[in-house]
Amino acid sequence: MAEEGRALMTEREREIITGEAEVTDNYRYKVESLVRNRVKKKFATDIAVLKGHLPEAYEIIEEEVCDNE
Repeated sequence: MAEEGRALMTEREREIITGEAEVTDNYRYKVESLVRNRVKKKFATDIAVLKGHLPEAYEIIEEEVCDNE
């Protein structure tokens, strides 16, 4: 199996959002908006699927999010 892809963001999206990649302000905003919309529209559904069908992955997310507050 190939290396894992992304969790919430691609490597490139991370580079852009953290400022590591030199892009225009407009492009940075576009990427930020894309990620924000991905979280708003799909994250809850993905969490519900994991909780019901892949609980060990759900528990990993729960530990990361809840323990890092």
